[in-house]
Amino acid sequence: MGFKKADKIWMNGEFVNWDDAKIHVLSHVVHYGSSVFEGIRCYNTKHGPAVFRLPEHTRRLFNSAKIYRMDIPYTQDEINRAVIETIKVNNLKECYIRPLVYRGYESLGVNPFNCPVDVAIAVWEWGRYLGPEALEQGVDVMVSSWARMAPNTFPAMAKAGANYMNSQLIKMEAIKNGYTEGIALDVTGYVSEGSGENLFVVRDGVLYTPPLGASVLAGITRDSVITIATELGYRVVEQIIPREMLYIADELFFTGSAAEITPIRSVDKITVGKGGRGPITEKLQEHLFDILKGEVEDKHNWLTRVE
Repeated sequence: MGFKKADKIWMNGEFVNWDDAKIHVLSHVVHYGSSVFEGIRCYNTKHGPAVFRLPEHTRRLFNSAKIYRMDIPYTQDEINRAVIETIKVNNLKECYIRPLVYRGYESLGVNPFNCPVDVAIAVWEWGRYLGPEALEQGVDVMVSSWARMAPNTFPAMAKAGANYMNSQLIKMEAIKNGYTEGIALDVTGYVSEGSGENLFVVRDGVLYTPPLGASVLAGITRDSVITIATELGYRVVEQIIPREMLYIADELFFTGSAAEITPIRSVDKITVGKGGRGPITEKLQEHLFDILKGEVEDKHNWLTRVE
């Protein structure tokens, strides 16, 4: 993905030009992966631009920082306002939003406590994460040879930069083998998630998704899909999922702020269902996008207007 540059990036309370948003090469984060971040989308609804579940994303950002003992020098409300202001100053109607909290430049060594905690917020135009046709046609994936982090090693509930070294291994292996994405298993051999997406299995009209104990990120879109599916009358079960269940599923799909709801049409060259987007996946997509477009009532207050 090439960046479509915006004008300004918010850094520690000030707007700087995109090309001037730089850190020192000896910043702690560069050497030790000491960052936490979020991925959020702003949609151009019929009522104007709005950010999807902004407070929930910001809360998770602060929770990630708390796990890593990073004291963010702003309140959650201040970060929420900064996100809105960054969208406005860049005059964007739709965009991807990347808040980033990281250990900055002061000293090197594994001990991070002497380093400042810096905060940046960037926004840019970004299309479909897994390709423009992915939402309808689905993607081909493989089960990765790389497992997700074992419990008590890297905390999977923290959306931390260091965790995504694992994600990169999964993603690179998939691409080199001719797939769009990889699905990782957890340390016990059960299904975990994609390199940057949660996973749902549809079988006999029931939706299954791995529990948080399977080294998955507590996804905001995952939570939204559980809510929508339940309201539409589907049963949603959080349980451990054996690998072979992927092969005999009626439907499979990824969820995530970047991926939204992306169907999976094959796993390890085994066709899922009829090999495209299934009817339940399509219904969930339609319902979610009706909310994101402002076509239906936002009864859960998931949209924060950019005003």
